[in-house]
Amino acid sequence: MSLIERRERVFSDISDERWHQIDKWGDPGHPDGTGSSIYEFMAGQYRGFCDRKPADKVTWLDILLEEVYEALAETGRARLRGELVQVGAVVTAWIEDIDRRA
Repeated sequence: MSLIERRERVFSDISDERWHQIDKWGDPGHPDGTGSSIYEFMAGQYRGFCDRKPADKVTWLDILLEEVYEALAETGRARLRGELVQVGAVVTAWIEDIDRRA
């Protein structure tokens, strides 16, 4: 399967899941719940952890947790959105890697 086909499959699966979520909870707005100093601390911890690991030893989990904690630490809407895009990109890359291995 080509990269384009894998990516289309990932986005299709994500879209399907979003419809399931809307069916389950509706499409409400929720408060962000971000900006806690503990998340800022954890973001720094994971950033340092990933930076200290050799590139070939960093796992998808390491990368995802770094990005998630960076998002959770944000309070500004534009910066939070940017961090969530990074989270989505890491999740997409991880799913593509799983599909590539199949």
